[in-house]
Amino acid sequence: MKNMLTTISNALCRMTGRNVGAQTVSEGARVVVSRSFADFTSQASFDIKECELHRLEEGPPLKAELTREQGLQYYRVMQTVRRMELKADQLYKQKIIRGFCHLYDGQEACAVGIESGINPSDHLITAYRAHGYTYTRGIAVKEILAELTGRRGGVAKGKGGSMHMYAPNFYGGNGIVGAQVPLGAGIALACQYKGNNQVCVSLYGDGAANQGQLYEAFNMAALWKLPCIFVCENNKYGMGTSVERASASTEYYKRGDYIPGIRVDGMDVLCVREATKFAADHCRAGKGPIIMELQTYRYHGHSMSDPGVSYRTRDEIQEVRSKSDPITMLKERMLTNNMASVEEFKEIDIAIRKEVEEAALYATSDPEPPLEELCNHIFSNDVPLEVRGTNPWVTLKSVS
Repeated sequence: MKNMLTTISNALCRMTGRNVGAQTVSEGARVVVSRSFADFTSQASFDIKECELHRLEEGPPLKAELTREQGLQYYRVMQTVRRMELKADQLYKQKIIRGFCHLYDGQEACAVGIESGINPSDHLITAYRAHGYTYTRGIAVKEILAELTGRRGGVAKGKGGSMHMYAPNFYGGNGIVGAQVPLGAGIALACQYKGNNQVCVSLYGDGAANQGQLYEAFNMAALWKLPCIFVCENNKYGMGTSVERASASTEYYKRGDYIPGIRVDGMDVLCVREATKFAADHCRAGKGPIIMELQTYRYHGHSMSDPGVSYRTRDEIQEVRSKSDPITMLKERMLTNNMASVEEFKEIDIAIRKEVEEAALYATSDPEPPLEELCNHIFSNDVPLEVRGTNPWVTLKSVS
């Protein structure tokens, strides 16, 4: 009897193409098998919020297709960014992470939606709230956390910290408000010059939207029809100042005047994805730059030195969490349309927690970079050179 039950269990596993979690079989017990892939809807279509348009006759589609594999991947990446940022919060409060630290939790749909709407060969540059984009551009959690703790195994060898992380086709992580926007226009100019059909996504926040250098970059990008997507992540507050108190016009997608713009629901990963695809197609067609305003929200304060509740209420934060959380929204869509199970999401969550905990252990045990490596990588592919230290009798060496 026991052998027969085991045979049935194994046969069910083979039929589904994977080990679907058959429970241990004993005499007199029922064979219990969790649902197989065949039980789930493989693809579904969802209505998404219509974008507001500026100088455009039509915008992104009002429906978005989502496969089961895409949905699980988006969920996995957003949840990883969320858990990573919460772990960074914990390490900061333990005084293991020091200095500037700007967290991204709440805004995950922006990073994941943008990444799913462009190609890995396209380019991206952002401000100092950069951890999420560092991850979506391909850097492991342990390298990000190790950079935050200033360790040798960090993505910038422990010398960049929270605001200065880089990856292939990802240019940071920039600490000066708004400075990355003209740099992004320059990257787009390089794409145009090379004729490689690539675009650059140049991100900034609502707090940087009144910077003069933005409008200089807009002007040049429009004149030269650069393939640049200027993205304003409007999380409603520039440091502790609401957009209504800081900007005479809060319609940031119209700020380019002569540049087309779209306003997007930045809490919906599908809405962001479709808008990004639309914007990228616009740029690749040689129509020049486009502005995309993502209406989003950060759960933490501006930085770790900001409790985030002196200029907004806890009730406001909780209301956004309960009604518009990007991870919850995607999860509920998939469950409602039978694209995944509750157990499957739990398994993903457990795996992510384990990955983040292991990354934190690495980030707190990896050694700090030695002093002799302080000046390395000043130049790329150059012969070693001596670098003067803080006084004339201290010299260091820079190795590429």
